[in-house]
Amino acid sequence: MEIVLFTATSFLVGLSGALVPGPMLTITISDSVKKGFIAGPLVVLGHFIVEIALIIIILAGFSWLIGSTSAALVIGTLGGITLILMGYKTSKSSNYPKLINTTNTTTRYGSVLGGIITSISNPYFFIWWATIGLAFLFKGLEIAGIIGIIGFLIGHWSADFGWTSTVSFLSSKGSKVMSEKQYHYIMKICGVLMILLGLYFLISVQMNNLSSLLNYIY
Repeated sequence: MEIVLFTATSFLVGLSGALVPGPMLTITISDSVKKGFIAGPLVVLGHFIVEIALIIIILAGFSWLIGSTSAALVIGTLGGITLILMGYKTSKSSNYPKLINTTNTTTRYGSVLGGIITSISNPYFFIWWATIGLAFLFKGLEIAGIIGIIGFLIGHWSADFGWTSTVSFLSSKGSKVMSEKQYHYIMKICGVLMILLGLYFLISVQMNNLSSLLNYIY
């Protein structure tokens, strides 16, 4: 019974994180409008790949590295720059959905890469895992060992997959009725959002680094 409650709690906590607007949501909307519903599950697959790698790192004994000041500075800087570049490219998108061949497997699987990039370029993804994710991971181990970790992942990933797929479905349906002008507006909004997120990450990480440096000096 405890593992069932733990899995349900993991779902609710995962959902609270998934519902927060971020770069992965933006790329999901952008790709779904252009490629259809399949883009959402592929984006979240890329996200899962990053999380699996991160969990392996944590269980290997390197959890301290994720929350370190140096890691936060590097991730925040590179992540911010990557998001700005991706946002600029998205805002300049000129391929209207009707002109795109959605059966192109290579194009579709680019969404997996999008899920990977938007995950590793988001500093708060690592902050979440260094705090909440880490706590839930070890709580699962405490409750039922490997079964506890599986329960945590089922709950957490169900939230991510469910929300992302819902957004993808609604976005893909919108692409059937929107005009070319509306499409370009959506792409510009998505692109600007990613640029703003990138700038926010860059500024916040530099401010945190400056604050840490001043505390060290004084």
